[in-house]
Amino acid sequence: MRILSTFLRAALGLAAALALPIVAHAQYPAADPSVVDCGPVQPAELCVDFDASRSVDPGAGNLEYRWNMGDGTTLTGLTITHCYKTRDHYKVTLDVAVPATGEVRRAERTFDVDLTRKPVLNFSVGPTLKARVGQPVTFDALDSVLPDCQSVVVVWDFRDGYTQQGRRAEHTFRKAGRFAVRMSLRGYGPGSCAASNCVSQEVVVEP
Repeated sequence: MRILSTFLRAALGLAAALALPIVAHAQYPAADPSVVDCGPVQPAELCVDFDASRSVDPGAGNLEYRWNMGDGTTLTGLTITHCYKTRDHYKVTLDVAVPATGEVRRAERTFDVDLTRKPVLNFSVGPTLKARVGQPVTFDALDSVLPDCQSVVVVWDFRDGYTQQGRRAEHTFRKAGRFAVRMSLRGYGPGSCAASNCVSQEVVVEP
């Protein structure tokens, strides 16, 4: 989920604003033990949209937009999308150039893109989402994290009457069926820490 915000400044006599992005992720409600499905997995979203289309200056003619993405990448264009390789804190700078005069003005502010403070709820099931009765199935919490929590416990509910804790778990289903396996992250302290978040994936167990 991406949200655009407006960044106001007066540069090159621009009559409007440079619209820069705020990165946002889905907010996860507290887990209800009675709920079987907690929603789909939510991997880390590392792609961000940038939009400067609200920047206008009729008297200057065409404008050029040059983006320094904060990770060594430079891009040009009115609207761009950039995907970062790692969860980190980046500072993005936009330069606006007027080709008619050769003037270039760097944005008076840099924009923070903080990919480290957002929850990630993501897990893998192996070797596949289909298994047979008696076949071990491996579950891995991958990069799941609640950044605002001092400690996090991963709880697996296999929906067949069995639960287990740990970032990695192995489980053997004893009967055939469709099981919406739930992974919950239970966070502890401080006050801004979300108490519980969960996602689920369906595992089909054949005889």
